[in-house]
Amino acid sequence: MLKVKYLKAYIRYEGLQRIEEFLFPELALREAILNAVVHKDYSSGIPIQISAYDDKVVVWNSGQLPENWTLERLHEKHPSVPYNPLLASAFFRAGYIEAWGRGIEKIDRECREHDTAPPVYDYRMSGLMLTFHANPRHLVRARIVAPPENAEDKLGERLGEKLGETRAVIVQAMQDDSKVTVVRLAKLLGMSTTAVEKNIDYLKSHGHVKRHGPAKGGSWEVLR
Repeated sequence: MLKVKYLKAYIRYEGLQRIEEFLFPELALREAILNAVVHKDYSSGIPIQISAYDDKVVVWNSGQLPENWTLERLHEKHPSVPYNPLLASAFFRAGYIEAWGRGIEKIDRECREHDTAPPVYDYRMSGLMLTFHANPRHLVRARIVAPPENAEDKLGERLGEKLGETRAVIVQAMQDDSKVTVVRLAKLLGMSTTAVEKNIDYLKSHGHVKRHGPAKGGSWEVLR
């Protein structure tokens, strides 16, 4: 059910072998949902909410961090303090939870292995929200292989044909986040900032993208 409803995939081939790769790491998303179930404030009466988009998946649950805890502490080594200890114990005995207090560590590790950025954690909305963003490189591949029916959304397909994968990824990333930085692009592509800047210079000189404002605080506009 997790794969069918929330995980989008792109197809690639190695010889005659068809390989299906998901945009989001299945085990990381599974761990996020298990954590939401274990740490949810069931007295609120609000269900766990999962929203799936083409380029991201958002998981939100009503709950509270232990007293005096911060999101920064969750990313450090910490003891397990489940909001529902009996439920956590049942999940642990059933084998759904491998080790208490290691959920976020596992999520981040699975994202790294999947070549995807760790989710963004937000605790400002009366609960904890995790937003998983697809790697723009994977997203472009998915759109090249299986582009959406809406002609306005076929950017990945058109750019994949005209620019090649690297420049198509850069343009897609700029479209998804107009303030994306060269450093961020370099990390996504596994390239040096110098190589990224050369590709951006090409995109600007050929009228594909335009820069508004300074290097810090400015934004990108995708032209075509």
